[in-house]
Amino acid sequence: MAQISASQADISAVQSGGNREEVLTLESQLVKARTERDTAQRNLDALRRLQQEGAASPGEVKTAENQLQRATADLNLVQQKQKDRYSQPEIARVEAQKSEAHAAYAAAEDVLSQLNVRAPFDGIVYSLPVREGAYVNPGDLVLQEADLSKVRVRAFVDEPDVGRLTPGDKIEVTWDALPGRIWQSAVNGTPAVIKLHGTRNVGEITCVADNHDFKLLPNVNVGVTIITAEHHNVLAVPREAVHQEDSKTYVYEIVDDELHRRDVQTSISNLTQVEVTAGLPENALVALAPLNSKPLRNGLAVKKVH
Repeated sequence: MAQISASQADISAVQSGGNREEVLTLESQLVKARTERDTAQRNLDALRRLQQEGAASPGEVKTAENQLQRATADLNLVQQKQKDRYSQPEIARVEAQKSEAHAAYAAAEDVLSQLNVRAPFDGIVYSLPVREGAYVNPGDLVLQEADLSKVRVRAFVDEPDVGRLTPGDKIEVTWDALPGRIWQSAVNGTPAVIKLHGTRNVGEITCVADNHDFKLLPNVNVGVTIITAEHHNVLAVPREAVHQEDSKTYVYEIVDDELHRRDVQTSISNLTQVEVTAGLPENALVALAPLNSKPLRNGLAVKKVH
């Protein structure tokens, strides 16, 4: 910017015939030269009148003429200086300096604009790893920004369950930091590949959950429940009460403090409960895992513990 200001000052000086000091000096010289020329003219006129009266010699008149010529020449020189203070090469040089200054300024602005990091969309900066005064190298992470009103959730589904996924299945997202809060979403698409994640073969899915109150923070671990089917008003028993043997599913019903095996038909299940569609009456009392190490069997006497 200082270079542009200097070049503009030079251009202004060229247009006005010099800087302020030079202009004032030339104006003073011009006044002095005009005064001396006018004085020499009056002196010559006076001597010529005296010569006609015989009171002045031709030599005196000639000297006065010479003085007038010198004064006129000095005046012309000062006027020429005022009119043509700078030569064409000097003007061209100043104009070239102006162009160069503007080009340098434009280049500096371009470099400065490249130093400004702009996000491609509006959002909230939720991570700022850099600090003031630190050097940033190409490829360094400067900040992390996102539209946190909607968050993307990544979930891993075990391989046996991948085939049960259908786009549109309801998803419930929970976070231990906010117990009881559930964020709703849905399956966008089924996994295209199965990959190893730790010791598990899983398929990866992503979904977008509404986060209008910004309570769900980025980069946290959440619980994801995918609801592939949903039945209402059904008979359900705890998952640990259901047993399988020879492709048959059964439970132990407690009748008169004794276990009775009941073959049942089941439907959908979740992590804690299994739906029973046939083979067990409503309000039946079923046995869970024993408190001791003895296995459950048909006809075993039991004691209910509340």
